[in-house]
Amino acid sequence: SKHCVNLDNTTANVTVESFQLDMGLRFELHVTVSGKKINVSEIPELPIPEDWMRDKLELHFYKTKQAEGGGEIENVTYNKESGTAVITFLKPG
Repeated sequence: SKHCVNLDNTTANVTVESFQLDMGLRFELHVTVSGKKINVSEIPELPIPEDWMRDKLELHFYKTKQAEGGGEIENVTYNKESGTAVITFLKPG
């Protein structure tokens, strides 16, 4: 667990220590489905920027393509105050 590292003509003694990464947040979404749009409600308020939340929603619903009927996303409209979003797909399904 101890190592000697040469940096710019200087030797540094370093020790490797384990650390635990924080796990991601888990939350439950309530979804209403219609042909081309999904209305998502009860999105919890998280300490992340709104554009990050839109990206997370887009990735989640794009990734569910095979198993649950997701697909290529046309638009994500997210309202932080109401905790809702509308996911619009390119194709109905």
